[in-house]
Amino acid sequence: MARRSAVARGRDTAVVEETAAPGRALGSSADPWDVPDTGRRRGRSGGDGARGGGRWGGSGGRWWVWVGRAVLWAVILVILVNGIRAPFERFTADDTATRGTPEPGKGTGFPSSAASAFAVQFADAYLNFDQKSAAAREAQLRPFLPEGAAGQYGWNGVGAMQVQSVQAAGVEARDDANATVTLIARSGDKWLRLAVPVYADKNGGMVVSGRPALLPPPKKATVPQNGVRERDTALESELQSFLKTFFDAYASGEQAALSHFTDGSPIDGLAGAVSLVAVKEVVAPKGASGQRTVTATVTWQLVGANGGGNGELEQTYRLTMVKGATWLVRDIRGTTEPSSS
Repeated sequence: MARRSAVARGRDTAVVEETAAPGRALGSSADPWDVPDTGRRRGRSGGDGARGGGRWGGSGGRWWVWVGRAVLWAVILVILVNGIRAPFERFTADDTATRGTPEPGKGTGFPSSAASAFAVQFADAYLNFDQKSAAAREAQLRPFLPEGAAGQYGWNGVGAMQVQSVQAAGVEARDDANATVTLIARSGDKWLRLAVPVYADKNGGMVVSGRPALLPPPKKATVPQNGVRERDTALESELQSFLKTFFDAYASGEQAALSHFTDGSPIDGLAGAVSLVAVKEVVAPKGASGQRTVTATVTWQLVGANGGGNGELEQTYRLTMVKGATWLVRDIRGTTEPSSS
């Protein structure tokens, strides 16, 4: 080491110069925080130098931090998506359930049959009145009316009216206790409807809860025109004579005779109430060779206590026919086919 005197330079400019040690780089001490290569090498191998210059260990830790952050964000996204989607799914599920399964209507617990019978009995007293027997009408109405109601329930006590029949036509229930019963009544040659409000309590009691209302009679419907059907005229001719014999037996009601024309299942006849005049028409649409549903219009003559003189009625039947060795009747009932005649 060489040392120069600092006296000549003044006391504030003293400089100490050192001779560099052999084999050492001149700039090696410029950055006191530099880590020697030997330290870095030890850091890579997991030695004591990992703390001083171990960049590898630090970057490995950051990698796990990023993994943790990614997992956290994924969880947050799942929660957000489910939180947004759940109300929509619940709404659509409720809407689908509502549309797929209709909500039970109001009034399903209303005693419709009992109320219909109650209203018919009320209307029989309400629609029949005569000023000569006003007091009797008031007594008949009293069991149907609410407490405090006027005895004649809207009638002014003058004139007369009489109905020949009253029938229940429908019940429109508002809830379990209240409904309007619609009746159809005939007075002379006129038909009318009567709407009767009925209240029913939980104990089976009933009362006419308000004044009835007259409504116009049901409108007459127009029977739709039948489409052109392809008829099996050969079968119609074949069945004409068979059905004449069958309806003779059907009129008498004798099971021994009917059994020759039926397909095993017994058919009850009319027990001599009518006698056959003619099989007027047979309609057989084309179809399977072994079974057909045909309609037959027959003319009956009323006999005994059910008829007078030579009175006749034309009626139409629907017959299910099956064929074995010959045609047989499996079922007979009234027709559902519209007819203009």
